[in-house]
This record gives sequence, structure tokens and C-alpha cells, in this order.
Amino acid sequence: MRNIPTITKNLLIINVLAFVAYYVLGRANIDLNNILGLHFFLASDFQLYQLVTYMFMHANLQHIFFNMFALWMFGCVIENVWGPKKFLFYYISCGIGAGLIQELTQLGSLYVMMNQTGFDISFIQLFQLSAADAQALNAWTTVGASGAIYAILLAFGMLFPEERLFIFPLPVPIKAKWLITGYIVIELFAALSTTGDNVAHFAHLGGMLFGFLMIRYWRKKGEYGGINNGNSPIDKLKDYWEKHSKKKASDFGTSNRQQEQTHRETDWEYNERKKEEQEEIDRILDKIRKSGYDSLTTAEKRKLFDNSNRRN
Repeated sequence: MRNIPTITKNLLIINVLAFVAYYVLGRANIDLNNILGLHFFLASDFQLYQLVTYMFMHANLQHIFFNMFALWMFGCVIENVWGPKKFLFYYISCGIGAGLIQELTQLGSLYVMMNQTGFDISFIQLFQLSAADAQALNAWTTVGASGAIYAILLAFGMLFPEERLFIFPLPVPIKAKWLITGYIVIELFAALSTTGDNVAHFAHLGGMLFGFLMIRYWRKKGEYGGINNGNSPIDKLKDYWEKHSKKKASDFGTSNRQQEQTHRETDWEYNERKKEEQEEIDRILDKIRKSGYDSLTTAEKRKLFDNSNRRN
């Protein structure tokens, strides 16, 4: 747990604690998923805060295990690249976006169901009929972090498209870009079919959609998956080093000539070493942009993540 980035670690802890609370309170006939899960917005139990709380609740042990495993596996990488604030913003925003898509999907499903009964009703009439049956609509409740998790999978595929992954039960590694494409196709097919599997497939797709739009927007602003050429954490770290070295040199202004020369020499060596390290990081980032993350050597990957960990 010590090597897991801050936000990813806290998200894991919160989700596990919420699941334990759901299980314990269930023994006392208190359904926490009914309180914090996302109800259909026309249902009587819908609350606006549920757009956030629903992503921390899960239906069963298998549900939370696979979501948390994916969060640990891919969230650590994305947080190390983006930093904690940007990663948290992305996670919560995509989770909320997934919930909104799920709400729209349920509205469409209700409209189709009403019209299949033989009544040709408008959306205005649909709202009127739903208000009269708001209690029954509470059965449509969504829980789970899957929308945000799928957004993280998408981010990994967009940042490191050439990275090869071993996915059970496939006997060979598959590139991240093809894995994500496969997930999208499977989820879209499942969402459009009438399997009745009680899985919010459109929420998964909604999380990926919001994630895609967000990453495209960041890139349009000159950022590459959160790494840009002027305001990245690495650049800020470089600025700190330069300011720190200047301040350090000024602290010895009252020393004698020999001591000043010694300190000036030390500062120069310090700056040269940091400059070489920064040039190496820039070279690695350029290599990712041109050939993908998979083209890096083991040593280059380690150097990149060591620098990412230091900025946190």
C-alpha cells in the first residue's frame, strides 16, 4: 500500500469501507445502496448527491473486487502521470458523467416501455405518468464505480496505446489500444441487446465518453494526456530547482572568497546534474509521443515513474 499513489489509495479505502458498511448495516435492515445509490431522477427517492455517492457503492463482493482491481492496476499508472489533483478531477467527473448517461438511458427505456403498452404518449405525458408512479421507479437504482473505472481504462489506452497487456484468458499479450477498442465494442453490443443482465452498460460507455472528451480537450489546450511543454509537474519541479539553487547561492554572500568559490562550484554541479536529468526526462517523453509507451526500455520506464513519484 505504501507504493500506491495517494488518491488511488484513498479511493480504494473509501470503496472498501463503504462496502463493509453496506454489509454490516444490511444486517440491521438498513439498505445503504438504496440511500446512496443513484435512483432514476423521476423516482421518489432520487437525490442530487447520489450522482457522486453511487460510485462508491457496490452490489456484491465480485462487483467491488473487479472494480478495485482495475482501479489499482491502471489508476496507479494514470495518477503517477497526471498527478493527484488532475486524476481525482478526472475520476469524479467521469463517474458523474456516467451517472448522467445512465439517467438519460433509463428515461429512454421508460419511454419505450410506455409506448409498447399500446399508448402513444409524449415526453410531457411521460413525466406526468412517472410522477404518479414515482415510488415504483425506485427499483431503478445504479451502484458501482464502473463508469469511472472504464474512463481510467480509456485514459490508459489513449496515453499508452502501444503498451502490451496480458488479459486472462487470452494466451498472448494485447496492445492497450486494441483492448480498449474491444471493451467499447463489447459494452456497446451488450447495451443494445436485451439481455436483462442488470449491468449498466450505458454507464460504462458514458464514463468512457466523458473521459474521451476530457482528454481531447486537454490535448487541444496543448497538453498530452496531462503532460505539457510548459506547465507540467516536471517543468514546475525544474523551476523549483533553479530557484532553490539561486537562493542557496545567495545565502553564502557573506562568506570568504574561498568558501564562495566552493559553494558556487557546488551549485553549478547541482544545476548541471538536474539539467541532465531533465533532458533525459524530456527525451523519454518525446519517445513516448513518437513511438508509444511500449517503446521504452525498463530503465526508461523506471526513471519516468521515479520522477512522477517524486513530484507527489
